[in-house]
Amino acid sequence: MFVDNRGWPPPAPWQPERPARRLTIRQARVMRNIVVFNLVMLIFGPLAGVTLLDAVAAMLR
Repeated sequence: MFVDNRGWPPPAPWQPERPARRLTIRQARVMRNIVVFNLVMLIFGPLAGVTLLDAVAAMLR
């Protein structure tokens, strides 16, 4: 008689997958604030950079 030992030890009993973690209210608020800040800087950042370059150019004249 042939004994198959490749299946030993037996597999662990089936368990459902854990649900994905969700952000807490505080984490969601911080994430929203970071996104809003980045969008505002995307708009006003280049303007501030141009202003600084104009100031440096005016000082060098």
